[in-house]
Amino acid sequence: MNEKFRILVVEDEEDLNEILQFNLESEGYLVDTSFSAEEALKRDLTGYHLMILDVMMGKISGFSLAQRIRKEMNLDVPIIFLTARDAENDMLTGFNLGADDYIIKPFSIKELQARVKAVLKRAKVSPAEVASTLLNMGKLAIDLETKRLILGDKKIDLTRKEYEIISLLAKTPGRIFSREEILRRIWESDVIVTDRTVDVNMTRLRRKMEEYGSYIRNKPGFGYYFEM
Repeated sequence: MNEKFRILVVEDEEDLNEILQFNLESEGYLVDTSFSAEEALKRDLTGYHLMILDVMMGKISGFSLAQRIRKEMNLDVPIIFLTARDAENDMLTGFNLGADDYIIKPFSIKELQARVKAVLKRAKVSPAEVASTLLNMGKLAIDLETKRLILGDKKIDLTRKEYEIISLLAKTPGRIFSREEILRRIWESDVIVTDRTVDVNMTRLRRKMEEYGSYIRNKPGFGYYFEM
């Protein structure tokens, strides 16, 4: 079973990011996503079994991110690069940085799933090697298995919508989600809800987060985001 394998996808194309997350989660993996290397570097990167990095991103490329992961953080986590480039020099750069595989866009989801499985098997990664299934957020965390919020030694039950909201925001810290986008991602399309529904759920969630409720912030006219 793959349910305890944790994968980080760093891809700045929002649609592709969502497609990768959906399809990898359908295989049983726990998947976090970031839309830039800068977002990824705000995370605790020690808890992943595999990282999938887009090469061409903003200020910090996938290559530069991999270099930091390998040399500065001294992490030996398997890395798969995604890129639209197919030049030999780029592939050599990736492998010299310690890449375990290199996938050229466009690619099929089945190909990606097969390569992910092969890399994990080749690296002989065991879920027990990274025991944490927690999404750590400073002094609080989300238990990804029990769907609970953890504040110190307290475990707080969340409704399904509250869990989905905090997971969405915390997995991409700093990214602003409009109310419309939150509704589209979390509420079923056949359910009639309003922007006020989002605000009500945010208020309840912040209350459950106690003194850490301020981690969920609102930029007037734009939407909600997570920042510690």
